[in-house]
Amino acid sequence: MNRLPRIEQYGLIGDMQTSAHVCDDGSIDWLCLPRFDSPAVFARLLGTHEHGTWQIAPVCPAGFEAVAERRYLGGSLVLESVWRTPSGSTRVLDFMPPRDRAPQVIRVVEGLVGKVPMVSAMRPRPGYGRVSPWIHEVGGRMVAEAGADALWLDTCVPQVEKDGVLVGAFTVAAGQSVAFVLSWCPSHDSAPHLPDPDAALTETLSFWQDWVRECTYEGPYREAVVRSLITLKAMSYGPSGGIVAAPTTSLPEQVGGSRNWDYRFTWLRDAATTLVSLLGTGYRQEAQAWRRWLLRAVAGDPENLQIMYGITGERDLGERELPWLPGYESSAPVRIGNGAADQLQLDVYGEVIETLYLAHQSGVAQCADTAALHQRLIAHLALRWREPDEGIWEIRGARRHFVHSKVMAWVAVDRTIRLVKAGALDMDLDALFELRGTIHREVCAKGFDPVRNTFTQSYGSRELDASLLLIPRVGFLPPDDPRVTGTVEAVRRELATPEGLVRRYRTFGEHASVDGLEGDEGTFLLCAFWLVDALALIGQLNEARTLFERLLALRTDLGLLAEEYDPLQQRQLGNFPQAFSHMGLIQSARLLHLMSAQPPLAVDPPEGPKDLTFGAVRSARTAGELFHA
Repeated sequence: MNRLPRIEQYGLIGDMQTSAHVCDDGSIDWLCLPRFDSPAVFARLLGTHEHGTWQIAPVCPAGFEAVAERRYLGGSLVLESVWRTPSGSTRVLDFMPPRDRAPQVIRVVEGLVGKVPMVSAMRPRPGYGRVSPWIHEVGGRMVAEAGADALWLDTCVPQVEKDGVLVGAFTVAAGQSVAFVLSWCPSHDSAPHLPDPDAALTETLSFWQDWVRECTYEGPYREAVVRSLITLKAMSYGPSGGIVAAPTTSLPEQVGGSRNWDYRFTWLRDAATTLVSLLGTGYRQEAQAWRRWLLRAVAGDPENLQIMYGITGERDLGERELPWLPGYESSAPVRIGNGAADQLQLDVYGEVIETLYLAHQSGVAQCADTAALHQRLIAHLALRWREPDEGIWEIRGARRHFVHSKVMAWVAVDRTIRLVKAGALDMDLDALFELRGTIHREVCAKGFDPVRNTFTQSYGSRELDASLLLIPRVGFLPPDDPRVTGTVEAVRRELATPEGLVRRYRTFGEHASVDGLEGDEGTFLLCAFWLVDALALIGQLNEARTLFERLLALRTDLGLLAEEYDPLQQRQLGNFPQAFSHMGLIQSARLLHLMSAQPPLAVDPPEGPKDLTFGAVRSARTAGELFHA
């Protein structure tokens, strides 16, 4: 069967250095080793079986198709698939142990009822499915070698190699267990140590369950929040503290289209907002690790700040195409690397500084090196904030004065002022107050359409943009300001579907050239969560809760979300799982919980643009601070 499963049929396992996508047909169709951004050794996800896959599944009689029932074991990333067949039932546990060793994928098959004939068929294809490895036996262990990579398969099931596929047939009876362990190491190294699957399973379950116990969120929708937190943690690169936007490349924003990008890098924006979610649920260690990553990545050169880096801080992320891969459901080209790394996106200053501010508020002590970086970032922003940029959506057309970029520049200055007033930074407050006021006045004058009573995508444009929904959340204007409510209603009217799903901006008809790209895309899940937040903040709490629960229903059976959703085909689109989507879920759940538990909003006069407080909360807070409380 060469027809690819839908994106939502995949589960995720990982070890916080890389990850694998496991389909509900028992096949691993995406695995990059040894890192998230390494070449894939199984790439069926972007091609066919010929490009690499590893399936373990029952052998069923003609006319019977076994379907796995899946779940994660407890609060972990151990994936359980239960198969029921005419001869009995079995389960497969798929996981990757958190590592201080060679990366491993472990698959344990356990008999539950009767006797079930099974087969393992592994077709390794290093180099993103391009290379046929040399498969041979070494000391009773099977190894597939190609160039710098060696894949070692350890199992008690005899393996037969045929046409580049390692096949092992076996039968598992009730109470029996059969393990398969795939380990990677450099081909010039000695063989990896023989694995202990049972000990690795115990260790892996303990790691995740201990980590989940640190979660401080006890509000409604906790199961969905915890699953999203685990997913975000799985997308962190443990050795460096970097966080990938998604562990895949080139899953399309439109099936058959060309909007296919590599997300296996650390965007400052995505990582910063992900850390806000982790900080808000009790996880400080990740914020400290990311801050160290930021200092290393930016180094002594904040004037040349990139919007993304490699997971250990690499700057050269050159983009190229892989013509031998046909793409997911013929969605070509398949790309690796990302050319947007060299773009100017002024909003990242706001997201980074907001995260540093919230880390300080959460008790992560400011350090001298971070303070020095912060000062230089603000000094550079003061020189460049008036420039046009490519914006949050990384347009590949002409630069514009995007309203969201200017608003986030304001956020950077506003949060800096708060840190200076708290004694955490030493900077000229008068100059900062002047800069904050100047940005605010310009945005309100040039980015607002008084005839339609809405902010616009960019200065002088009539287009709308879902990122405008963030204006009340970051505290640029209070939720009861008519310009805010007008903007929220305009976005709902022009960018939202009847179900509340939201486009980033319009990409069809007369608007097709807005981002310099061909083709269309689905609705953006993060934008729908932004709408949840905006509705809650402007007082439409019941509508916000209804929309949030509708979004929860779009998750997969394993609680995962891609980047986008196609409401017509009712399927997920884009790279999967997507940090932005899970971050949005966590933040919206927390905001709904806070809004439900607190008295109505009260508006207090501030030193600049209005601040917001919740009844008994004595210190003045922006809506953003309330959101991250």
